[in-house]
Amino acid sequence: MPATDEQIIAATIGERRPIDSTIYLAPYDPAWPSMFVQQAKLIRQALGDRVLLLEHAGSTSVPKLSAKPVIDMILAVADSTDEPAYVAPLEACGYVLRIREPDWFEHRLLKAPDIDANLHVFSKGCPEIDRMLMFRDWLRTHADDRDLYEATKHELAARTWKYVQNYADSKSEVVNDILSRARRTR
Repeated sequence: MPATDEQIIAATIGERRPIDSTIYLAPYDPAWPSMFVQQAKLIRQALGDRVLLLEHAGSTSVPKLSAKPVIDMILAVADSTDEPAYVAPLEACGYVLRIREPDWFEHRLLKAPDIDANLHVFSKGCPEIDRMLMFRDWLRTHADDRDLYEATKHELAARTWKYVQNYADSKSEVVNDILSRARRTR
């Protein structure tokens, strides 16, 4: 179900300004994986063994797929609600906590320093981690669904959106269709 404006604003730490614009999708950039590797080193240095899983996710992690040029990363920690265990060390190296969603898998999102990157934090074992990684892995190995997803993204990106989250929510139907195919092969 798409997030309402009130939910988007309530989850945001600090001010969230509407974009009231279309979404820019860049052609796949082979530098994206190395950008993830640089951020992963920074995160691992900051958190050490509190990093239970750290993966490059989202469209920038899928070769040949155009994407918003934002590196999405998934971090699993013991308990995402225990913000003192990971937020302060990440803030010390420049990350900024921007989103807190207690009603959606206790998700937290931190923005990276120096590059456009989102660090999605979940508790270990959260089913959303598996869903995100299954989607990424399926698109990496199924060109037909990667092409379908890309075409859908371009169609939706051409529309004007109040918030980027509205654009992300609008992709849910195609994402769920693709995931249903991925699940059938498990």
